[in-house]
Amino acid sequence: MGVLKKTLLFFSLFSLVSGCAKFEYLYEQGMGQMTLLSQGKDNKDVLKSVRVPKTQKEKIKRIQELKSYFYKYWDRKETKIYSQTTMLKNRAVTYLVIASPYQEIKAVDNCFPLMGCFPYLGFFNQESARKFAKEKEAEEYVTWIRPVYAYSTLGYFTDTILSSFFEYDDYELAELIFHELYHTIFFVKNQVDLNENLAMYFSERMLPEYFLSIGQADYLVFEQKKDESNKKIKHLVVLLANELQTMYKSLLPKTKEEAEVILNEFMEERFKVEVMKKCQALDIQPKDCFPLNRSWNNASFAAFLTYEKKSNDLASLQKKLGLSLKDYYNWIVKKYEDFQNQSEEEDFEVYLFK
Repeated sequence: MGVLKKTLLFFSLFSLVSGCAKFEYLYEQGMGQMTLLSQGKDNKDVLKSVRVPKTQKEKIKRIQELKSYFYKYWDRKETKIYSQTTMLKNRAVTYLVIASPYQEIKAVDNCFPLMGCFPYLGFFNQESARKFAKEKEAEEYVTWIRPVYAYSTLGYFTDTILSSFFEYDDYELAELIFHELYHTIFFVKNQVDLNENLAMYFSERMLPEYFLSIGQADYLVFEQKKDESNKKIKHLVVLLANELQTMYKSLLPKTKEEAEVILNEFMEERFKVEVMKKCQALDIQPKDCFPLNRSWNNASFAAFLTYEKKSNDLASLQKKLGLSLKDYYNWIVKKYEDFQNQSEEEDFEVYLFK
């Protein structure tokens, strides 16, 4: 079935079970996705084109190699994902809007029949993202808009390579491709946080094996050292976000203005001071200390925690089980199958770690 027919069929079915606002949102995003896919060109044609710079062609070749390595690693048959390339007009492919209550750090779920719930909404049109953010702010929520350079449609469509991928260096690109491809082999419905953390966990741990397999041990050591420093900084941000959450629970701000005062004081007196100390201890210059160079509020903290909060739990569980990465993956898959077959109503994340 072609992309257009699949898209129209999906929205015809969805209109029967969804409200007008959600239907309009999904229609706009579906048309954006269809446009994106329709602009994709076969990689072999892109690689022959004299209009495409050599550096971009090298990135496409590397992505093809990463894709082959990934599916061989997991003993899976290759799909058609990333067999085409789409050249974007902008650096970002889409924009995520995360909304959080002003008095706590918590991403507000957006739920859709058939598709489940997500702690964000994505928009291909930046103006639509801004409009939605303003609507949520009018409802007393705090919002954050994040540009996105890669994402997965989770098998609904055949994803293409996006020109935004070319912004990444070799190490980042490998992690990105492994991360997105992981979603094609394992995905838990209604568990966005867990899915992202699983994809991050397994993609990060595939990197050493990959770079050693292509004879780039020195490059791997350099990147791992940098990555280890970033993990320490990210861990500090998680701790500080939890500290701010505790403050909200203790002080119980009654208005958005009161919450902003708490946030601003925390950022000046605790967050910036502690992050600066950590970066100095790791010999990282302020301009390269990422938490100091981005805006923070409840929504951006919530988005950050989505990707970070379960990594340690996953590492501890693998260590406890004493399994290799591949065996650990198979164990999780089997655990999910058992979960789906059981009669109890329970969150898979709880079931996984209990």
